[in-house]
Amino acid sequence: MTDKATEIASSPLFPIREVSRLTGVNSVTLRAWERRYGLIEPRRTPKGHRLYAREDIERIEHILQWLNRGVPVSQVRELLDQPQPEAAPMPDEGSWSGQQQLAMAAIDALDETRLAELYNQSLALYPVSSVVERLWRPLVEQLEERGNATFGVRLSQCFFESFLRSRVGARLVFANQERHAPHITVTRLPDEPGLCWLLLFALVASDAGYHVSLLDGPLPLAELPLAAERLQAQAVILVGTQAERTDVMRRQLPRVAEQLSVPLAITGPAAQIRQQELVGGPVEGLGADPIQAVARLRSLIAR
Repeated sequence: MTDKATEIASSPLFPIREVSRLTGVNSVTLRAWERRYGLIEPRRTPKGHRLYAREDIERIEHILQWLNRGVPVSQVRELLDQPQPEAAPMPDEGSWSGQQQLAMAAIDALDETRLAELYNQSLALYPVSSVVERLWRPLVEQLEERGNATFGVRLSQCFFESFLRSRVGARLVFANQERHAPHITVTRLPDEPGLCWLLLFALVASDAGYHVSLLDGPLPLAELPLAAERLQAQAVILVGTQAERTDVMRRQLPRVAEQLSVPLAITGPAAQIRQQELVGGPVEGLGADPIQAVARLRSLIAR
């Protein structure tokens, strides 16, 4: 079995790993769509390996279109089987908002077992980009909006950061075994107090095929060139939510960018706050949204 398409009866068939690469849907999710919801029916080799035809890949792309409109995965099959629907139904956000409420309740209760169930279930059924956009990023923003004035809020924030760090870290260890993936180094801006935005970006970037070297501790800016060299990074990404000090943005970061032999970029709300200052400068602004930031990263590395 190889990762290349297999020709059977003049029709190319693709193994699950190649389908994951082409569609952006990981193999665990593809299997769940098949077994639990009957959304796809791949062929099988005599040894039981799954093979997907081009029409299967097109069907997966249609599934993604419905999911991106907010349709729950349990309702997608009925829509797929309808011939040429005239109009898309209104997005059903109820399932996502319900998942947010369940996850927030688990966070406030410090219930790691329940939170892990929700985390694993969401990533098994939906693409990473959908889960980050509709579940985990809204949770991060809700936790930030609470502030630190109310008793117990900081405890919930610390618990969620620790949970996310362990889960994303484990995922990176597995994903980074891919030897030929482009390497990026991801760390925090100097004034950034939290980890959540950093971890969400790392999760999306890893799912997009990058080898992510995650440095989640406070790293002096002057040591970024050394980190990039030793980690063989093709780009260095700084993540933050704060406006950052003017001296950092106007003097320190441009100086580091000149010392680096690879692109230096900023993402997270900090990139949105400092958007005007970044235009035309040596430090690239990728925007606040982790999904869009990863999409822009590809063209940045290709320069």
